[in-house]
Amino acid sequence: MTKTQSPEMILGSKEQKAVFTEGSIMRHVLTMTSTGAIGLVAIFLVDVINLFYISLLGQQELAAAIGYASTIMFFTVSVSIGLTIAATAITAKAIGAGDEAAAKRRAATSLVYMLVLSILVVIAVIPVLPFLLDLLGAKGDTKEISLTFMQIAIPSFPLLGLGMCLSGLLRARGDAKRAMYVTLSVGGAALILDPIFIFGLGWGLNGAAIAIIFVRIFMLCVGLYFAVYVHNLIGVPKLSSIRNNLKPFMVIGVPAILTQIATPVGNAYVTASIAEFGDDAVAGWAIVGRLMPLAFAAVFSLSGAVGPILSQNYGAKNFSRVTKTMWDSLLFGLLYCVMVWILLALTWPYIALAFSAEEDAANLIRFFCLFVAGSFIFNGALFVANAAFNNLGFAIYSTFFNWGRATLGVIPFVYIGKAWGPEGVLAGWGLGGIVFGILSVVVCFRELKKLPQRAHDEDVKAGNMPSANSPFTSGKGASSGN
Repeated sequence: MTKTQSPEMILGSKEQKAVFTEGSIMRHVLTMTSTGAIGLVAIFLVDVINLFYISLLGQQELAAAIGYASTIMFFTVSVSIGLTIAATAITAKAIGAGDEAAAKRRAATSLVYMLVLSILVVIAVIPVLPFLLDLLGAKGDTKEISLTFMQIAIPSFPLLGLGMCLSGLLRARGDAKRAMYVTLSVGGAALILDPIFIFGLGWGLNGAAIAIIFVRIFMLCVGLYFAVYVHNLIGVPKLSSIRNNLKPFMVIGVPAILTQIATPVGNAYVTASIAEFGDDAVAGWAIVGRLMPLAFAAVFSLSGAVGPILSQNYGAKNFSRVTKTMWDSLLFGLLYCVMVWILLALTWPYIALAFSAEEDAANLIRFFCLFVAGSFIFNGALFVANAAFNNLGFAIYSTFFNWGRATLGVIPFVYIGKAWGPEGVLAGWGLGGIVFGILSVVVCFRELKKLPQRAHDEDVKAGNMPSANSPFTSGKGASSGN
């Protein structure tokens, strides 16, 4: 190795191929989660920056329009998150098993799947936007403003999907730093472009939508540079690889998409319920909706950050490290949520002031920061369990628990809570997640005990007999080709 070459650029080295199969698990969790959180903050910061600049225009219906638009656009983002989970899982498993060629094939075909499916989502969503806004309770000028915003921004969704997928592939490789840079580029570009398009050119909310397009182009370029030039991670997508990798990709991808879509479904019901109390309440919910992913970015990033650690160790058949990853991730999530809850409780007046929130909007922000924010302790547990479900071969559980959370854990609680106004709606949303957070962790650890048998069965099915030091018989052994 020359002095100018870092270990992560030596593609043939064992450490570079499977960095998570050795060393401190907690250190890997902290590194992956912190860099993932910074990247997520950058993505969500685009929405916050948009909302902040729009609030400076002094029209409350503009903030409400952003709230409706974001609820719908979250559906499209959820698809890309689900597909990114699949791309990361199958690529990281091949890396953990030491099969570099398979990793490159899977990375390339994952990008193809992301592009095709993202385009199909755009084609499906654009015509039904007015209907979706009606379902959410948008009316009059607020509805028209929101519709125009989405008609400009949503066609760029494939760019976002590819950028997120590239970031996920870098995490699969173990390069948390550059994966963070991909998503961090989003916030940086938005910080520069938003004021230019909104105020400099005088385009207002439409300028914010146009800025989103350029931000996503920049994100894609950064991701391609790191994945192709730095890591040589992307192979040439051949028709045979696209066909052969489709099943393992979709086995994880479909449940992961369904899992991710559950969250905006639940949020849509909350938005429709809050809309009954007027645009002020919707504006408050829009602010809370931006505050949650920023404040709890590390919790939101846990699922994607922990996934590669689980997949690499599963591919390498290090089952004890898989279990240790779960425990360390849960502990991290608990401590982080408690600290953020305290911080929000202390700073809520300044948050309301920053967004010029008044009356119902300010009351919702206060209630969330003082009370509802604590429910993220259980949401964090659900996210960690979902990471295991998606990456270890039982993704259907993540679909079950997320949809349970979004329906049984939202609708009845929110319906009852409406009797106490918009604050009651938020309270119902928060309380509903407790049961599903606990149950998901219980089921997850039950399934972890079955991993050695599951891996053994996969070897037999693939025609790869376990070696003498197989983890099924001794706790750690050679990995099978994937």
